[in-house]
Amino acid sequence: MPVTTLDLGRSAFSEHRWSDALDCLARADAEGGLPPQDIELVASVAMLLGKESEGVAYLTRAHDEYVTMGDIPGAARCAAWLVLYLMNLGEPARGSGWLSRAKHLVEGMAEPTEAEGYLLIPSALGALYGGNPETSNELFSRALGVGQRFHDRDLTALGQLGVGTARISLGFPDEGLEFLDEVMVSVTAGEVSPIPSGIIYCAVIGSCRLTLDVQRAHEWTAALAQWCGQQPDMVMFSGQCQSHRAELFMLHGAYDDALAALRIAQERSRHGDPEATWGAWYLQGEVFRLTGRFDEAASAYAKAGRTGFEALPGMALMLVRQHKEPQAQAIVRRAMSGADPANRRRLLPAVVEVELAAGDLQAARAAADEFGAPVRDTGRPLEQALAAQGDSSVLLVEGNAGAALAAARKAWRLWYSLEAPYGAAGCRVLAGRACAMLGDQDSAAMEFEAAKAEFADLGATPAVAEVLELTGETGKDMSPLTGRELEVLRLIADGHSNRTIARELYLSEKTIARHVSNILSKLAVPSRAAATSYAFQHGLHR
Repeated sequence: MPVTTLDLGRSAFSEHRWSDALDCLARADAEGGLPPQDIELVASVAMLLGKESEGVAYLTRAHDEYVTMGDIPGAARCAAWLVLYLMNLGEPARGSGWLSRAKHLVEGMAEPTEAEGYLLIPSALGALYGGNPETSNELFSRALGVGQRFHDRDLTALGQLGVGTARISLGFPDEGLEFLDEVMVSVTAGEVSPIPSGIIYCAVIGSCRLTLDVQRAHEWTAALAQWCGQQPDMVMFSGQCQSHRAELFMLHGAYDDALAALRIAQERSRHGDPEATWGAWYLQGEVFRLTGRFDEAASAYAKAGRTGFEALPGMALMLVRQHKEPQAQAIVRRAMSGADPANRRRLLPAVVEVELAAGDLQAARAAADEFGAPVRDTGRPLEQALAAQGDSSVLLVEGNAGAALAAARKAWRLWYSLEAPYGAAGCRVLAGRACAMLGDQDSAAMEFEAAKAEFADLGATPAVAEVLELTGETGKDMSPLTGRELEVLRLIADGHSNRTIARELYLSEKTIARHVSNILSKLAVPSRAAATSYAFQHGLHR
């Protein structure tokens, strides 16, 4: 039989060619209408392409068609997805209306169906985000059971995801991660539909971040990036993918790469991936905080906060840098009082830093002990690094320099193994302080110098300033540039082109161009002319 436009649309959908699928299915709809199953496909494609209003309209049509045909389970499934989409789009009133309609549909059915499981998902999510993980765990478990009973792979996968996430929130990270590993098997095998797959990818990576599991975060972020790369016209989930990539760039000190990824995430969040909004702005605030651009950090944190989720712990740590310790202390104490076990644990390393800055040694020790108590030497290295670093910080203030030095060096080895330069440099500062307390000034000077060089290479000017204050060099040049970048800046200030600078320094033009880009980024200036002006203002010219 001849291939129809509908056949082409279905084929494009199965091959994840979303623009082609939308074009063909929409034409087939215009030519003679579509059955509700295919209207559901169009709705999914529209959502994946960032066309939220079209997706909602198509899914509403599919619901109505199912009702007309007497397929109540199909209608209830559509209604449940409408609840999730509308909640995600910031329309809770419409979402609540659809949830009520779906419940009435299910109540009128003579036999149980998988639709009952789909209707549990919105309530389970509401409980999870509302700070009630116990109820969430119970509802997701029921949804999982329904999915398994009716052999519905999408519902089963979403139920597994929910149970794993709830178990992590309840303070059982290893158990929760086992659930998430299991659900990722079905996703990577292609057994789950595109939208549930994207939800699962992003939620699992978020849980890896929450549990400080860097290895899993790397693995699943790479898988998500590959999945998104195979669907270049997809908007939904692509912004979240960029945010997750940015977080790994930040861990490894690649701040320019992180900012580039976050700019894409912000753009995608505005055009079809609203779930990316918080991470895109919060992480940008983190880069600006670490590099001393506090006004820009505050602006980014404020945009993250508009999503309804606080910009913590970054905002509190910035307040400490700005010598607003009481305000930072009040913020973290309030956040800790209402946090579930998983989020409480996420905040603890920052609580140690804030409480020490505020002068409450007892509170800092309690936070360090709470974080360190369940950490095993065979556990997650990022978790071990943070525990050792926090303990070292408190031990220093307690006057136990020997133990502080041992903890700092243990933390440094862990950060180094993770290729995380900022954390490693912070541990060298702690080691330097401990050596100074022990009377070993030569070792202290070596540790401080190494930390200063690493922070300067990262453009972390607040951390450089802290080291200079410790070494009594506060009045000296605090340029965030490396030695080679200073050489390039001086030649820029002399009016040389990249080609001339390359010849002068025996480097390639490509290398010089990278140095120039780094200089402009670290100095937060827009042009070579502005960099030249900076060089003259700070006495960095020849």
